[in-house]
Amino acid sequence: MSEAAYPANVVIVDHPLVQHKLSRLRDAATSTAGFRRLAREISLLLAYEATRDLKLEDVEIETPLERITGKHLSGKKLCFVSILRAGNGILDGMLDLVPSARVGHIGLFRDPATLRPVEYYCKLPDDIEARDCIVVDPMLATGHSAVAAIDSLKRVGAGTIIFVCLLAAPEGVACLAAAHPDVKIITCAVDRELDDHGYIRPGLGDAGDRLFGTK
Repeated sequence: MSEAAYPANVVIVDHPLVQHKLSRLRDAATSTAGFRRLAREISLLLAYEATRDLKLEDVEIETPLERITGKHLSGKKLCFVSILRAGNGILDGMLDLVPSARVGHIGLFRDPATLRPVEYYCKLPDDIEARDCIVVDPMLATGHSAVAAIDSLKRVGAGTIIFVCLLAAPEGVACLAAAHPDVKIITCAVDRELDDHGYIRPGLGDAGDRLFGTK
């Protein structure tokens, strides 16, 4: 998928620091500790992009020298929603930037018979409908888990939703854009394709295993 063919709601964060850290993240020689640190660093930079359109309001403050009109965030508050388990690997970097944000978790597993995601856990703030939601998962591969998680959020009244991932596949972008065209997708790169096992190519392997040192 060429960049010109991306849906309009896809944002590629091509900042040099993001692309440098992404290359190190892809490297099979990167240790678990290194992978975890890089994922956290990249997620902070992705959070910067994901929060670009937050609304501001004027506020009067006193500097050590004089009184001025500054800016504070206004309007809806934030909720980061992690798709378990791998989403937790990029959640911390988001919270570094916005420590006051609420956090929700959605757990999904793939049914071996239908290959469709099944929700086994969902814990969200009670006022989710009053918050802007940023859904986080390292990979947007087939797109089915992302769609299922966003379906769950919309069923409980969530309005503005952004999906943030480290890497995406064209198949996942197309799936999510078709199901939820109102959801912005923010990622470091859209790779070439999915292989027969559902891995993003060239990708970075299984993000959850690399984050947590499991196989």
